[in-house]
Amino acid sequence: QVQLVESGGGLVQAGDSLRLSCAASGLTFSSYTMGWFRQAPGKEREFAAYISSTGRSTFYANSVKGRFTISRDNAKNTVYLQMNSLKPEDTAVYSCAAGALHSDYPSHYHYWGQGTQVTVSS
Repeated sequence: QVQLVESGGGLVQAGDSLRLSCAASGLTFSSYTMGWFRQAPGKEREFAAYISSTGRSTFYANSVKGRFTISRDNAKNTVYLQMNSLKPEDTAVYSCAAGALHSDYPSHYHYWGQGTQVTVSS
């Protein structure tokens, strides 16, 4: 079965960096667009970034543009989210997702990981 497993979350201070990883199995990873989404307590799931299947195309939410970088290694079936200059408002559970479209809509993604908590203190 398809599994997406996130790692790399934690508790950091404002201004720090974190790199999240999402290891995929059970699917042809190189055929899927990979996205990162986040959900803060009491809020709806929010798009952060996606990367095309080849890695040549990326797209970011305005809230993270210039601070976050999404990348992938198709040989390792892994997608990454490098997060720099973290802010308290970045605190959320971050989940990776696999889909067929270049999209910032959660409903366009077929497979989801369980998520990893990122907490940014001020």
